Amino acid sequence: MRMIPEAIDQIIHHLITQNYLNETRFAQAFARGKFRTKKWGRNRIVRELKFRDISKYNITLALKEISETDYQKTFHELAEKRLRQLENETNLQKKKKKLADYLFYRGWEPNLVWDKVTEVVKSEE
Repeated sequence: MRMIPEAIDQIIHHLITQNYLNETRFAQAFARGKFRTKKWGRNRIVRELKFRDISKYNITLALKEISETDYQKTFHELAEKRLRQLENETNLQKKKKKLADYLFYRGWEPNLVWDKVTEVVKSEE
């Protein structure tokens, strides 16, 4: 905006003191929003917050915004939805890989993903 440095400093100071610029609030809103709307897992949320240079402390606070029951419920709903999309896949190995790749891309933890994949294998046999 071609402002003098003193004006920039004064505006930024005002925004911080009035709580318009707040890293904690941003991180918490980001985590809640991406989890609810895009169904991202914790790994993806952490990766995106680190990319935005958010502190480790604020990332930890942001992850506390997601309840464990909602997290598990969302994971299972997302996995079941993807499995319904893969119904026509006859090759079990390809089906497992597509499911795992999809869930990993969305940032879900490996232990959850592999448990779901083994569950699929047992149901297919």
